[in-house]
Formats: sequence, C-alpha cells, structure tokens
Amino acid sequence: MGARLDLKPMLKPRSVAIVGASRDPDKVGHVILQNYLNAGFPGRLYPVNKTADKILGLKAYASVLDIKERLDLVVIAVPAPAVPAVMEECGKAGVKAAVVVSGGFAEVGNADLQAQLVSIADRYGIATLGPNCLGVMDPRSRVDTLFLPTYKLSKPQIGGVSFMAQSGAVGSTVLDLISGEGFGLSKFISYGNAAQVDEVDILDYLADDPETNVIVMYIEGIKRGREFIAAAKRAGAIKPVIVLKAGKTAAGVKAAHSHTAALAGDYEVQESIFRQAGFIIADDLSDLLYYAKIFEAEPEPKGPRVAIVTNGGGAGVLTTDALGASGILSMAEFTRQTSEALRKAMPPLVNIANPLDLAGDAGEERYDKALAALESDANVDMIIVIMLFQTPGADSASAAKLIAYKDRSEKPMIVISIGAGYTEMHKRMMESAGLPVYDSPADAAAALAALYRYSLFRKRRSQPSR
Repeated sequence: MGARLDLKPMLKPRSVAIVGASRDPDKVGHVILQNYLNAGFPGRLYPVNKTADKILGLKAYASVLDIKERLDLVVIAVPAPAVPAVMEECGKAGVKAAVVVSGGFAEVGNADLQAQLVSIADRYGIATLGPNCLGVMDPRSRVDTLFLPTYKLSKPQIGGVSFMAQSGAVGSTVLDLISGEGFGLSKFISYGNAAQVDEVDILDYLADDPETNVIVMYIEGIKRGREFIAAAKRAGAIKPVIVLKAGKTAAGVKAAHSHTAALAGDYEVQESIFRQAGFIIADDLSDLLYYAKIFEAEPEPKGPRVAIVTNGGGAGVLTTDALGASGILSMAEFTRQTSEALRKAMPPLVNIANPLDLAGDAGEERYDKALAALESDANVDMIIVIMLFQTPGADSASAAKLIAYKDRSEKPMIVISIGAGYTEMHKRMMESAGLPVYDSPADAAAALAALYRYSLFRKRRSQPSR
C-alpha cells in the first residue's frame, strides 16, 4: 500500500484557484466561483482565465503560475484535452491538491488521457480528485466545488454525516434529500473516475476525521481490493459506515463501467467484505437516508427490546409485525412496576400492553406519562413512538413533548408519523430538533435493526480474543 494521500488541502484550503472560471453564467467555472462566493469562503480565491481581467469582481490570472501565493487547491474546469497542461502548471506552482471536474476521460474510452493526468499528479505529489466528478463540499470550511446552481440544490445544515459518492448525480440528489431530512452534513466528496484519489483514500480520511460521526458511501467499483479491505475494517471499527453498492448485476456492472469507468467486480465478494467490516448495507437511496439519520441522532442500544407507544391501534399492530420481520428485534415485556405505574396514570380505555395504545384522543399529557414510565423500565432498550397527527389530541405541544424526551433520554427513540400537510409540518419540527421521523413501520424497524446490528458488531470487536 502506497503512502496515504493528504486530502486536507482539498477540504480545508486557505487558498483556491479555479481554472476555467468564466464571466459566462452558464459555464461550469462561473458557477463554481459563484458558489465559493455565496458560501462565504474565508480564504483567498483566484479565478484563472486567459482572456479575462476580472470575474465576479476578482482579479483574474492567465495561469496558476502567475499567482504569487502557493495554492492549497486548484479546481480544474476546462475541456479534457487541456487538463494535462494545466496539471503541469499546477505541479510547477507547487499546488497541493486538485479537483478535476472535467469529463471526457476513461469513462468515454480516453484511458491514455486519464493515465497522463495521473502520471503528472503522482510526479508532483498533487492529491487529485476526479476527473468526471462534482468534487467536494465542506460546510464548516465553506468549500464548494459543486457546479450546480444554488437555486437548484438545497444545501444541508452543518452536521456529522459525511457522504462519499462515485456518482455526482446520485451525490447531488442525496444532498438535496438530506436537507429535507433534518440531519446535517460534515463533508461531501464526489470522486468520479477515481483516477488517483479513490475510495480507499477517502475512507481513510473520513475514519480519522473528528468532524465525521457517520460515513455514507455510494460506490460503483473498488480499485484496490486489499487496501480497501484494510481501510474498511479500520473505518467500521471506529464509526458507522453505511454503504450502497451499485453494479450488482451483469447489466449494472456494464452501466457502472460506462458511467465512471469503474471495475464493479463480484458483488457477493464485496458484500462479504462489507459485512466483515461491520458496514450497514443499504439497498436503495431511501435506506441511505433512513440509516444515516438514525446513526447521527441515536445512541447505541443496550439490547433488542422495543416498546411501541401509539395513538392508533392499527399502526401499532403494523409496527409490531415490522419488528418481527426484522429478524433481530423483539417486543419488550414491561416490568410489573411499569405496568402498575401506567395503569395508575392512564384512563381505563388504555390497555396496558406492548404496543401501548394511548387511544385516538391522546395528547401531550398522556404521551408524557407513558414515556416517563418506559424510560425507567430496564426491560425496554428502544422506543418507537407513533404519533398520527390526524387524531384530535396530537398537536404541536405533543411534538414538543417528544423532542424534550429525546433531549434527555439515554435510549434510542424514533417516531413514526404518516400524513401530508399538518403532519409534514410537525415532522420537520421534530427532525430539525434531531428526532428521527419515519414514514412507515417498515422503514422505522429497518433503521432500528441496523442500529442494533452495529452495536452488536462493536461489542464483538471490543471483546478480548481467546
């Protein structure tokens, strides 16, 4: 395994040049420069364009060699044939890192051009992302190489989830969705063809990154098998890693190669590697989001026993079925003390059982008493609260009560809330406070099962070998 590439100049640069910056708002280089300005990047920005004096109010330079400061990062947005010459200039200028957003390399059959790019990057020691990628976003350092207009893409708040994606289109879609799911982003890295910097380098960096609590991966292929196995095992032992692998079928492998020139490989072998590393395997983009938000928000559970609190009996039954179908979660049996406390606190129409159906008129007070009893029950490891806002008692005060319990509870607690307008308003209210909300019992059960499986993996890792 070669020396690890340093990605810090890419994600935490003090100076950035954009080669291909343009005065034309429709050009990629213009959008990237505008995004840096919109983000409030605190470092120094240098547009590079041979035919312009100023771009967006900044002095333009004909070449990176004309810039007196040694650059941390150069973003390259010029046609593919011109990229090697720009990389040579970057090498001579002592540039530390480069992001090549330009397409037209191995993904369209120009393998020789891509090999030339890598040769220059290696010769000068430039950590190079791409080509054929969106690049990087770091909300804390206000770095944004994404060439997507801000009015088309909602930017997530700052948080602890880092997302690495081989596909820029998938990555931008997930970024847009994250902003509506109530959890925050630490870093986004779109690496495209992975000509030099690849999934091994990114995984290693994020595993050690103190700003990253959860790693989310969308990958199409793995270049360095042995190195990836080592990086995966190390990362999975440190923090949760959620992975969605594309290219599982023969047709998918072919599509992946034409998209990013990825070597998709044997999925069964790769899935085995993921499981050995403790990765949480997602089957689709929805899984990525559901898993990411529970791992970002919830502590590790002590066991598999789940209590369900609901204001709709049918929803409680469906959730019970979903927990049973998970194959790993179980319904908690309340202690005698809990049952007695609930019987004293609840009206006669409430049946003291699990699921605990508080009835359709349940409001803030009933949820309050139920959660207080379950929080202190040693037989309850996790709590699912079903709040159907179509019922008379469910309102903003009820949602606020759930948020208050989430803030002080030591047990994982998630919410199922299904509905449109009024429900969506309260869903956003709860998720903005860090309380994960799911749209169906199946999604909620799958997320809790993933959380519990990873806790078991961590426990096995911590046990001394015999």
